[in-house]
Amino acid sequence: MATAPLRLRARVVPTARAAALVVVAAPVAVLIAALAPEAWVVAPLIGAAVLGLILLDAALTGRAIRLDVTAPGDVEVGQDERILLDAAFAGGRRSSVSAALSSDTRLLAGGRAERDLTATDGQHWQGEVAYVPSRRGTGLLEHVWLRWAGPLGLGARQVAREVGQTVRVLPNLSLTRSPTLQTFLKDAQFGLIARRIRGEGTMFEALAEYQPGMDRRRIDWKASARHAHLYAKEMEAERNNQIVFAFDCGQAMCEPVAGMARIDRAVSAALATSYVALKGGDRVALFGFAARPEVFTPFVSDARDFPRLQSAAALLDYHAQEPNFTLALATLAGRLQRRSLIVVFSDFTDPTSAQLMIESIGRLTQRHLVLFVTMADAELDDLATQPPADMQSLAMAATADALLRQRALVLSRLRQLGVDVIEAAHDRIGMRLIDTYLSIKRKGAIG
Repeated sequence: MATAPLRLRARVVPTARAAALVVVAAPVAVLIAALAPEAWVVAPLIGAAVLGLILLDAALTGRAIRLDVTAPGDVEVGQDERILLDAAFAGGRRSSVSAALSSDTRLLAGGRAERDLTATDGQHWQGEVAYVPSRRGTGLLEHVWLRWAGPLGLGARQVAREVGQTVRVLPNLSLTRSPTLQTFLKDAQFGLIARRIRGEGTMFEALAEYQPGMDRRRIDWKASARHAHLYAKEMEAERNNQIVFAFDCGQAMCEPVAGMARIDRAVSAALATSYVALKGGDRVALFGFAARPEVFTPFVSDARDFPRLQSAAALLDYHAQEPNFTLALATLAGRLQRRSLIVVFSDFTDPTSAQLMIESIGRLTQRHLVLFVTMADAELDDLATQPPADMQSLAMAATADALLRQRALVLSRLRQLGVDVIEAAHDRIGMRLIDTYLSIKRKGAIG
């Protein structure tokens, strides 16, 4: 909470109602002076009367003695948040009270917000500013203004003061907190109590008596011959796999989709999947790159260290430049000492950059399992499918269709290289990634 100390003397300012009164009074004064020149003194008297009313009304407003600005120190990108405003006055009467805040644009859209306050009693007024953080990083609440009008609504007093409160905008973990995922983590094999995952996988766990319906490929014929009874192998899914989430922090991933940058949506999906992976006994690291590698965290193996991943993800910056896939993925491959699942979050806008990306990812598939994740472009889909109303909309639809065909071709080439590809809407990418990770883990395809 930041308490903004108020100046002892507030500025007197006219209100919109006072401006309207001046607009009405001015023609009347001119008309009187034109029709009765000897009564010209009436015009300045009307002006003085209006000015007197404004000053009198402002004097009746009372004095502001306190203004509290309460904002959370940590928020998550894309989540609805509130800043509370609480003003207290001494004496006087007020017809309205309003406040305005300024900040950097990652907190308030346009860097400014204004709200009317509501009276809780004669001397206290409260209100709140709703906002949605648009980017990760550290935001700053810069200044606050308070204006309160007199009982006539003609004159107002105004104070301004610096707030200077920082707000950390962290990655969004709403998917991790979702009831669906929490229920899954409690009830399934990745629950809070580590359980062995039997039935599928590559690690031998035990022999069990064969039952109808079991996969016949699991029958251990040698053991069955020794015991003169059919026995099947129970396999355990591998643990301690290495999972690397690689983020393209370049220009295409910084473009917004539904009001939030693609990279932020990718980070949210990756952190939710990381949480599931840590519960399942795997090791997770984050890797970010643009023109050069930016972030590469040590592997985390304990779910209690999940906040370290969240803090590291907050360091993934936004870059208005093309990513260097060749340098970044070669650097990543050189640092990995064993086969890993590499999840690449990226997007592409032209065939040249897509070709370089395909070549770099292709080299990764020689040793590692690669999963490519991209968000479907709903805007292109809408442009390509809407009925053309004129030649311009027809040209836009044809261009959008060509871009979608290029996109499908790039994803097809990745699949031909053996890369698993996820393309989904921004609000479904997280669950799709978790489902795909669990499918890969059950098959034992990482180790």
